[in-house]
Amino acid sequence: MNASADRIVLNVGCGPRQPDKLAPVFRDPGWRELRLDIDPDVEPDVVASLTDMRAVPDASVDAVWSSHNLEHLFAHEVPTALAEFRRVLKPQGFLLVTLPDLQAVAKVVADGNPDAVLMRTRMNGAEGPPITALDILFGHDWWIERGRTFMAHRTGFTRQTLGRKLLDAGFGTVAVRPGPAFDLWAVAAVQPLRADLGLLDRAMGMGLGPASVTTAPVQPSPLASAA
Repeated sequence: MNASADRIVLNVGCGPRQPDKLAPVFRDPGWRELRLDIDPDVEPDVVASLTDMRAVPDASVDAVWSSHNLEHLFAHEVPTALAEFRRVLKPQGFLLVTLPDLQAVAKVVADGNPDAVLMRTRMNGAEGPPITALDILFGHDWWIERGRTFMAHRTGFTRQTLGRKLLDAGFGTVAVRPGPAFDLWAVAAVQPLRADLGLLDRAMGMGLGPASVTTAPVQPSPLASAA
């Protein structure tokens, strides 16, 4: 087996097995999905929470895919989860994350349209219940009403706050871009200046203008300082 066939993407908060829920970039040949979820009923490879992934060894995966799960944590838990994502990544690895764009949906609410239907879900190949501006802010009420209270949202992010939290978690280079569906997309590379900016286009399936790119300051090595 060649090296490219060994690349592992850790799908955190994976939910039920649905290959099409992976970002398209991870559906290419050469990627193998490792599924992690706190709910054993969805039969993940690893049963764990985002804030305690000790079952996944350090520097053991090539990518982490986080799709609409960070907003379900309390704000104080987010740094812990991001630190866990970085811990399990290999030195050349990266995190791809998407989540609601708090600023974009807040504009809809500020315009007096909190119940506006902004999109619809798909369930079993058919059109599912609608998603309103309030659903994006606080969690999908259709599921919460049916007892899945863990679907509630406990925190939120703007383009700026998401980028800052990723840098604070120790990622070297971060690129954040608004998506087409009241969402944000970000790629965060472990090493400075190694973020694949084209990854956002490939993951989202479209070009939406430039991303905000931030690189953590590079600290001089002890040897360089001594010289």
